Amino acid sequence: MILYPAIDLKDGACVRLLRGDMAAATVFGTDPAAQAKAFADAGAQWLHLVDLNGAFAGQPVNADAVEAILRAVKVPVQLGGGIRDRAGIEDWLAKGIARVILGTVAVENPALVREAADAHPGRIAVGIDARRGRVATRGWAEETQVEVTDLARRFEDAGVAAIIYTDIDRDGAMGGPNIEATEALARAVTIPVIASGGVSRLADLTALRDTGVIAGAISGRALYDGALDLGEALAALR
Repeated sequence: MILYPAIDLKDGACVRLLRGDMAAATVFGTDPAAQAKAFADAGAQWLHLVDLNGAFAGQPVNADAVEAILRAVKVPVQLGGGIRDRAGIEDWLAKGIARVILGTVAVENPALVREAADAHPGRIAVGIDARRGRVATRGWAEETQVEVTDLARRFEDAGVAAIIYTDIDRDGAMGGPNIEATEALARAVTIPVIASGGVSRLADLTALRDTGVIAGAISGRALYDGALDLGEALAALR
């Protein structure tokens, strides 16, 4: 199972939100590239980036910070937040993003996800963010009636690289991930599932790993707070 350190970008800084609330942002650093390099130097195999402003604006906002990160590290980087058209997808892949995460458009324009996945095998992921099993879109600001598993199954034959499943109520709360829901999703589809939201200690990671069906986990606040030591976590997962 791969551990993805998270760098959430707001106004050019590294932040973490509490349950997706932009007004409840804690700034952990003002040099995202330096943070990315620190994660990579500690042994991270991948980095997970989110343009939080972009998720609300519907277009990239923190592009300068993302590009600085790409210059600073050699490990593959996945990026989500505000990427909602083919031009945006192509632009980020051309700039060196290894995997583009499509969230809102997976609900609103699933044909775009299919087209992109077909054109770029292994480089398109679907981000599914949910409250109480229902998908939320547009920076988690809009809740839909679409159920998580139903949305995931729509892309079973599309060739997407992964599904990144975030339990919004767990995100940034340091209360542990929703292992039951994440495992259920991973067992319902053949697409690799990456867990996000609430991963705050080594026991969370090992519990996700021990399901035997979860491909990865994303952690942010716990790494910044020191509740989770990246080197120790990577060693345990190896």
